[in-house]
Amino acid sequence: MTRNNVQSSRRAGILALTFCLGISLPGWGQADTPQGVAPTDAAQAQPPDAAQSQAAPPSQAVMRPPTITIGPGDQIEVAVFDTPELSGPARVSQTGEVNLPVLGNVQVGGLTPNQAARKIEEALKSRGILIDPHVTVSIAEYASQGATVTGEVHAPGVYPTLGSRRLLDMIALAGGVSTSAGRTATIVHRNDPQHPVNIELVPNNNALGAQENPVILPGDTVVIAKAGIIYILGDVGRAGGYLIDNNDHLSLLQALSLAGGWTKTSAQSKVILIRKIPDGREEIKLDLSHMVHGQLADIAVSNGDILFIPSSVGKMIAYQGVSAAIQGAEQAVVYGAIYH
Repeated sequence: MTRNNVQSSRRAGILALTFCLGISLPGWGQADTPQGVAPTDAAQAQPPDAAQSQAAPPSQAVMRPPTITIGPGDQIEVAVFDTPELSGPARVSQTGEVNLPVLGNVQVGGLTPNQAARKIEEALKSRGILIDPHVTVSIAEYASQGATVTGEVHAPGVYPTLGSRRLLDMIALAGGVSTSAGRTATIVHRNDPQHPVNIELVPNNNALGAQENPVILPGDTVVIAKAGIIYILGDVGRAGGYLIDNNDHLSLLQALSLAGGWTKTSAQSKVILIRKIPDGREEIKLDLSHMVHGQLADIAVSNGDILFIPSSVGKMIAYQGVSAAIQGAEQAVVYGAIYH
């Protein structure tokens, strides 16, 4: 074996050993990489943050609560490092300004505490009061320490939000939802009233683990929507009003099933649907027998509809017009919400 062959064998053996042990030898293998060419290792070519963001599934994205900003009536605490004479509490005026010692009026309304601190630092430097100020700002007292809970709850009112209250906490403080509540809770944030947030409430306690439960901030308003109602009157199993979720899409036959369906004496060919329109009410005459056998398409019903099923036995249950139907709906027993 020649000298070159021996050296090549030794080199190959050392490389194999270092590969198995995971050892990196300086200078080895670098000659095979041309100068000026970056390594093609995917882990080196991709930034660590990018790799982590791609690995994390979208379902794990963290929902951040809205940022609390300073508002009129709030009291803030301004602390200027090593300068107590410029520090202390300050009440925010209705125009969003605070009057600070030596500095005077500073507009802080609508800013976060951190943004307000940076603005005060800039004002102290620009006016030559301090060369290198360090300021911290915190909200010591909100103008409204609570959030308003209204709509379909047992005890509407303003309830405290201290301690990071969440949606379900606020509903519980208001006595829970009423029997006429729908499944939509609307949150109007004090800092962003133009963009209300709608939260769908789960229908029962068994699904609470999947309930979206955002943080409620001071000054927010929580509105629990009222469920829709459909009145089913006349010759049916159980006449009355039936609460339904406004997001559900019920057909006429589905709505009729809520009342136990029609009876043996019902005049199926003389059913009348009374519906709200911009100008008042309209009557729609229907034949249930054709609808049941597929000769007439089942139609959707909506909140406020009145479905009247007359009787075929003499004048025992006779239709007496829209006004009478509306009066009958107002006097009807209302049953609990139906969730699908």
